[in-house]
Amino acid sequence: MSSIGSPTGAAPADTARAAATARDHLFNAGSLGRYRDVLARGVDRVARRVAEADRPFTGVTPEELAPLVGAIDLDRPLGDTDAALDELHDVWLRDAVYFHHPRYLAHLNCPVVIPALLGEAVLSAVNSSLDTWDQSAGATLMERRLIEWTAGRIGLGAGADGVFTSGGTQSNLQALLLAREEAYRTVVGGADGRPDRPQVLSRLRILTSAAGHFSVQKAAKLLGLAADAVLTVPTDADRRMRTDELARAIDGCHRDGQVVMAVVATAGTTDFGTVDPLPEIADICAAAGVWLHVDAAYGCGLLVSPTRRHLLDGIERAASVTVDYHKSFFQPVSSSALLVRDGRTLRHATWHADYLNPARAVEQGIPNQVDKSIQTTRRFDACKLWLTLRIMGPDAIGALFDQVVDLAAQAWRRLDADPRFEVAAPSQLSTVVFRYRPAGLAADLVDEANLHAREALAASGAALVAGTRVDGAHHLKLTLLNPETTADDVAHVLDLIADHAAWYVRTATAAELSCPVG
Repeated sequence: MSSIGSPTGAAPADTARAAATARDHLFNAGSLGRYRDVLARGVDRVARRVAEADRPFTGVTPEELAPLVGAIDLDRPLGDTDAALDELHDVWLRDAVYFHHPRYLAHLNCPVVIPALLGEAVLSAVNSSLDTWDQSAGATLMERRLIEWTAGRIGLGAGADGVFTSGGTQSNLQALLLAREEAYRTVVGGADGRPDRPQVLSRLRILTSAAGHFSVQKAAKLLGLAADAVLTVPTDADRRMRTDELARAIDGCHRDGQVVMAVVATAGTTDFGTVDPLPEIADICAAAGVWLHVDAAYGCGLLVSPTRRHLLDGIERAASVTVDYHKSFFQPVSSSALLVRDGRTLRHATWHADYLNPARAVEQGIPNQVDKSIQTTRRFDACKLWLTLRIMGPDAIGALFDQVVDLAAQAWRRLDADPRFEVAAPSQLSTVVFRYRPAGLAADLVDEANLHAREALAASGAALVAGTRVDGAHHLKLTLLNPETTADDVAHVLDLIADHAAWYVRTATAAELSCPVG
């Protein structure tokens, strides 16, 4: 028979002993020695693994790793830090993808700076929650100061505000939420009678570049807009939004009785690293009275660039801007923010709860960040950027970002001169889109060879590159965000790709020739 108060069947004395043992693991003034020891052991394991990693990836497959993870009984603790770290090594650290490695050239994952890692350790231990002042105190003011600093770098003006987010997708979602509510208010305010909300939402449209981020379509769905609410604007040969097509699309929406609630311009497209013509787009939006959102998740590194800040000219005229510090400020995930020109628009994300942020808190001038965020509990991710700026400074971050942009320009020129490859539009940032395409290969064989080359390269673990489609054809992509990557690293990876692709072409051609006709 189970003891009262012990649903597992354990005796009260056993439960008390277990609770006492569990309390030994709590972080507090009585466990500081254990805290220092355990974290030092974890840091040592990571340092050893980074020192050993001679390639960015081991090439492990899901089929190989899944049984190891699935066999672990999470109800039976190991009871020992070193044993747990040994197990962690086997299921993760050994086969993790290491973005710090100079031949990781795939996605928008940057190596991180040590001041930010210090911030990560500090913020995790203190565990402030950035929703209300009484859970964070100074952390609230520090986040607000970083928002003010970023808004100043953008040039949004004295009325600007913003909030840290989990990433560009959330920032874009919140920006479009604010744009939706502003558009709804405009439509209802000027309408005869009062149209119901679903009717108004069905008329709202978002215009974005054909090279823009998929999170715009996702946001439209989450915001309850029509299935065809997102209209893509064609790009030019450099993969930048065509302003003549944007103006035409806005006029077309007006003629059809639709309301353009936002135009999303991109400052650093994921594939091509291109920056849309922001001044011209801002002119069009101003003339049409349309909310301009600039997705600068990738291109925000230009805010601290000593040589390329001009590429963001026009961003200061946006109604809202997305920045991802964890893409081009060398910060650990997650570290992102949404900035708005008019801080009053953030009220569309506000909801008062008596237990958390009652309306009287506003009257008392208490700064609660939950009033601006679509999250409630939220980490003090701003701490990482704060320590980075205070230890390194923005100029140092910008210099690192300039290095990878310079390297991408070198890589593009190398590929453009190499007869083995065909290169897409030059990037304004640090991506290079290309494909293996020596003369004389059929289009379907080119696609298959590039797909094989990427998969074979990943399986070897020697390097990682990304893949995408351009005008329906499969391409490869270098995303260069590591200042330690050299031109020699790039050349070596290109040779590996060419070798894998050439092997596939030879094998496929030989198989076709050996196949009996009929």
